[in-house]
Order: sequence, then structure tokens, then C-alpha cells
Amino acid sequence: MDLPVDEWKSYILQKWSLLPKSIQVTISTAETLSDLFLHSSSLLQPEDEMFLKRLSRGYLVGKDPNAPLFYREEGNKKFQKKDYMGATVLYSKGVSHSRPNSEDISLCYANRSAALFHLGQYETCLKDIVRAQTHGYPEGLQPKLLLRKAECLVTLGRPHEASQTISDLESNFAAKPTLAASQFQILQRTLCRLKVKVQEKGNLTETSPAALTKAFEDMDLREENEQISNTSSSVSLCMDPLKGRYLVATKDILPGELLVKEDAFVSVLNPGEMPPWHHGLESKWDTRATNADLYCHRCLKHTLAPVPCDGCSYAKYCSQECLQQAWDLYHSIECSLGGLLLTLGVFCHIALRSTLLARFEEAGKVINKLCGEITNRDICLPESKNLAQILSYDLGGESKKKGKTVETPIPGCDINGKYENNYNAVFSLLPHTGNHSPVHKFLCALSVSALCRQLEAASLQAFTTGLKSSKLKAAAAPMLYPELNIWGVAMLRHMLQLQCNAQAITTIQQTGSEEHLITDSRQVRLATGLFPVVSLLNHSCSPNTSVSFISTVATVRASQQIRKGQEILHCYGPHESRMGVAERRQKLRSQYFFDCNCPPCEREKQRPLQGPRWEAFCCHCCGALLQGGDVLSCGSTSCTESVSRDHLVSQLQDLQQQVGMARKLLRNGELERAIQLLLGCQHDAESFLLAEHSVVGEIEDDLAQAYAALGKGTGRSQPPIYRRVSEWWRFATGHPVLRWAMNSSNWPKSSSMGLSANSY
Repeated sequence: MDLPVDEWKSYILQKWSLLPKSIQVTISTAETLSDLFLHSSSLLQPEDEMFLKRLSRGYLVGKDPNAPLFYREEGNKKFQKKDYMGATVLYSKGVSHSRPNSEDISLCYANRSAALFHLGQYETCLKDIVRAQTHGYPEGLQPKLLLRKAECLVTLGRPHEASQTISDLESNFAAKPTLAASQFQILQRTLCRLKVKVQEKGNLTETSPAALTKAFEDMDLREENEQISNTSSSVSLCMDPLKGRYLVATKDILPGELLVKEDAFVSVLNPGEMPPWHHGLESKWDTRATNADLYCHRCLKHTLAPVPCDGCSYAKYCSQECLQQAWDLYHSIECSLGGLLLTLGVFCHIALRSTLLARFEEAGKVINKLCGEITNRDICLPESKNLAQILSYDLGGESKKKGKTVETPIPGCDINGKYENNYNAVFSLLPHTGNHSPVHKFLCALSVSALCRQLEAASLQAFTTGLKSSKLKAAAAPMLYPELNIWGVAMLRHMLQLQCNAQAITTIQQTGSEEHLITDSRQVRLATGLFPVVSLLNHSCSPNTSVSFISTVATVRASQQIRKGQEILHCYGPHESRMGVAERRQKLRSQYFFDCNCPPCEREKQRPLQGPRWEAFCCHCCGALLQGGDVLSCGSTSCTESVSRDHLVSQLQDLQQQVGMARKLLRNGELERAIQLLLGCQHDAESFLLAEHSVVGEIEDDLAQAYAALGKGTGRSQPPIYRRVSEWWRFATGHPVLRWAMNSSNWPKSSSMGLSANSY
């Protein structure tokens, strides 16, 4: 997903193993990214590109003319079973494969509007009705579409528009009576019913569509930082020779205070499960709903009615505005490369998109650094004013002043010392070239080289074939030939940066059917993005901040009180509440190339025999933590109890068996019996398991589900599900943030918690 598909990785690994030792050494010891890229790209052979093309063809990202009918018929089956959500997804897939201004796309839009109507998505239904009409919906089917439009307008409290729609329908039918007698009678009855509804609604205050839109509400930064964009004035940027750039508090910060609110410089949607299609499968058209079907490929907004790209079936957007912005910024180049980008992985895709976005910035100072690495200096001196100038000249006038190069004290800052969310800041993120393995660098370099070759081929084709599409002509205009090496070095740098600097953009997804009383939710990785300011935060296994995401925006809040002068820290994934010190340090070393010496790691190194608290036992006499090896002793100085670890492990296994039986009763609907058994398990667990033990939490959660299904409270001060959440919060982040977080007015209504950082 992040890196290329396994087949390409295996192919490159074999290619590496067959290289002469001298070439391996040359690549392994390359002093610059330019040398690494040029040496590796010279080894890319036509047979390598052919193999990669075969892999790319497995992803069906073009528009298949036979697909719309298939998806429409499959959607109709779901619709007849009243599975309107499933029908909506399938109609959307049909829309994605349809050509603009075709009967296929108009029928798919119209059918999707019907499913959206039954889902209560009336505003979105109206948009799909307009789309169906715009793309040439058959005139003979217009009456039912107009009736649906009138129904939506009445329901939304817009009687004047509904009345006009009914009048239009009556006028059209009078001019061209095309319905049979029975259909005409049904139409007349429906119109009479709608007129009555319009009359009833006419006396009510009409609500504008804008007032019905659910706007995202969130607290903005109280006072923005003059040194760091998108950051609170409570924070300052510092530099240290050993740990690099970091953020510190300039004053005391309270729990819950918003410290950073930053839109991603670049993000790429995680496509979800999209296995390549192979011959022999029952159907080459996938009917499953993936992230690529449910979220906007630009802003990551959840959408039931995506608008597809005109040129491919993969890219989809929440609106025509998002589609146009994506096309102008990057998709005009990416559109024809969809299968290749899915094969090469998300990191390669972000690397390309980052360099495409650099075209729109004054990034001369940054690219001059690249040009300094290029062996062939002539590459940086293009004659024509095209993309190469953006990538090689000083556009902003910041890199030179009065003939002298101006060095900024902190990497990523401009000449005035300000750190902003721009390409200059992205470029300054460390690629850690020396830490990556030679094989990994070779894989990245060859993948980028193959992508550059495809970019070059696409541009040549655009110039040599008379393309009719003005959009494609515009996309092909600023092309790449002599400056491809600059692009390649930039993309290779970004691809190597991402292992340590990419952020997993997450969301909360519900699992289970709406018909069930109980639904679970899980945190899923929605996309990968680069956030230059968030990347300034160093890691702690017990951080003082939490990071969450809404679409492409990351927000960082204090999770506890932070004193003036204290460093602002967040968690890169390994947290003391989820992993032991050895596992945490190993993961951080392998992905981020550093040994963690944060306070929790130092504390745990001093007491290696004490395991993680989510696996810990407690004394049955006083409840204190039990410590030791084969024989565990009470940690309380006033208690002398000791017990065999084997005995406690056996007791735990018996308890887990009882919990399993209770879950079976829960699944079978025997709620009262399940509750009684779980209450017994809870009592037993409290006698020998620490309150933070994972099994204690599982029992609490099972009880919450059982009580929710039974439809009654617990008699406690908190319902079980909230008690369980409280236990987790108390353990993970401490009481101060719990008190703040439980005050719902402090959080946006549509907030979804994200992983702290790069948890892949």
C-alpha cells in the first residue's frame, strides 16, 4: 500500500541480487540523491518497464463501456431488497465508468437519486436529478424524475420551488402526453398528494438550502503564531544540533488547548482493498465498497454521491468544484497513470503529487539545492520558460539578496525566519538517506525512474497525437523532457522522506448493519499526508498532545497541562499504554531511526521485570500491582502476599473461557443469561487483574453491548460503554484531559479521533 506491490518488490530484489558487486557498492555508497537516482535509473531496462506495465494493467482504472449496465442492474437488485446504501455505491460505480453526456451516466445518476431519496439525503438527491437531466436523461422518463424532485423540495420545506416543479411537470405532460392511462392516473394522484403537501408547507417559514447544510464547527486558533503558520502563539520553534527542530511552549498551556490546525500540504487517499484483477475471476467488476468509492479524492470528505473524473473510473470527488481543483493542480497529469500509481504505492504517488504542487509555488530556493546535487549543471539552465524554470530558478527572490546567498537559521524557514505550510518546508524534511537499506533505496529509485519514463512517454504522445480534449492539451503543455532528472531527484527525496514524516490520516467508521441495536466502530486509515508543521513534533511514548483529523485538516491539542518551556510532544504510534518498552524501541528504531529515551522508556528500563499494565495482575488482598518472574509478589510495602504466575495464568484462561461463553449467548440473543455470566466474570476479574488489564476492558465492553441490546441502564453512575471509555482515557492520557474531553462543548460536532502520528 505505502510501497509498491509485492510482485514489483520481488522483481527489484531479484534484479538487485543479480547486479555485479561493484554496481551494488556504487549505489550503496552514493553520496547524493542525484547520484543514487542517476546510477539506478541507468539500470532500468525495457523489460523492467514491460513487467511493470503488465502489473499496472491489472488495475481497471479506465472507463469500461460495458460496466455501467452491469452496475446499474446490480444496484437495482440491491434497491429491490431495500438495501439503498448498497444500491447507491453500485450506481456510483456505474457513474464512474460512464462517459459524459451519455444515456448510461444519466440513468445511473437518476437511479442513484432514487436510492438517495430513500436514504433521506434530499439535497444530494436534488443534485443527482440535475446531473441526470444535464447528461441527457430520456424525455420519456422525465415525469418520475420531476415527481421525485418535487417530493424532495416539499420535504425540505421549499414549497415555492416544489410548486414550480409541479407546474412544469403538468405543462410538459399537457404538451407531450406520453403516458398510458393507468400511469396517467397514478401521476394525477401523486400530483394531488404533492399539491396538498405544498399547501400545508406554504404557511411555514421556508428554509434556505444553505441553512440545511451541516457546516463543520470547530474552534479556530485564538491567536495565530507569527513565526509558524497554522500554529498557536503559545508555541515556538527551536533548533538543536542533536535532535533538530522542535516545538516548545512559550507559556503555560491548559489541557484541551488547540495548538496546531493545519491542512495537509499534500494527501493521497488510501484506496483500501483493491486487489488487481486477474483472468479467470467470475467478474472483473468489483462490487465491494472501498475508501475510493466513499471519500473525495481531494478533500477526503465522506460522500454518498461522488462526481467522477471524465477521463478515468478511479478518481471521484465530492463536488464539481473539488474535481476541477484536483484537475488543475495534479490530476490532469495523474489521470492516465492511475494503474501505474496504484502499482507503485501511496508513497510514490505522494512524491509525484508533491512535485506537481511545487509548480504553483515560488520554490526557487529549494530547487536550487536540488540543482546543486545534479551532476549535469546544464539541466538547471533551460532555454524556454517552462516547468524547468520553476524547478531550477529563484522565483521568489529569496535565495539571493544583493548577489549573496542568504542562509536561514532553521531549515524550512523563509528569509524572514517564518516556517510555513509550503513546498520549501516539505523539502526541508529529512529523507534519512543514509539510514535506509541499499535495497530499499534501489527500489524507490527504480520506481521513480519508471514513473518518470511514463511521464516522458505521456508528454511525447500528447505532442505527437492530435488530442481533441482541450483539458488534455492544457495538461500536456508544460512538459518535462530535459528536466526529468530534476523531477526524479525531487520525487526520490520525497519518497524517502515519507517513512519518517508521513501522517496516517484516520477516521472512525461504523461496522455492522443499521438494523442491529449494536454497532461497533473502528479507527481506519483513510489517507496518507504530509503536514510540515505537525512533522516538527518529536515523539514521546507518553505524549502531552493528541492529534485528530477532519478531512485533510490535522488538529493538535494539549492532552495535559504543559508548562512554559516544556517541549510539545506527540506519539508516533508506539504508546506506553499499548506496548512494552522493548517493542516500542524496536519499532521506533526500525521506522524512525532513533533510540527512544523518553521518560516512560527510561522508567521501564529501570524495572525490566514489570510487564505492561494491560497484561498485569493485582494482589487479591490489597489490589496493588504484582511484580516478579515465576513468583509474583505484592508491590505494596505493607503486604506480603505472593502467588505463582502459572496459577494466575491458568485463572486467566478460565476467565477468558467464561467470557467466550457469554459472547456466544450475546450473539444468540440470550441477553439476560449473557449479562449474568459477564457480571460474574467482572467480579472474578477484579479479584486478580489490574483495572487496566485488557480483559477487564473487554468484559466492560461486552456488558455495554448487552445492556444496549436489552434497552436498559445499569444502575451505575455511568452506562457501561462510557465507563469503559473513561477507563481507557484515564489510563492513556490522564485525568486532566478526561475532564476536558468529557465536556462536549469543547469538541466539534463531527470530530473523529485520529492516530497520534505515523502508525502504519
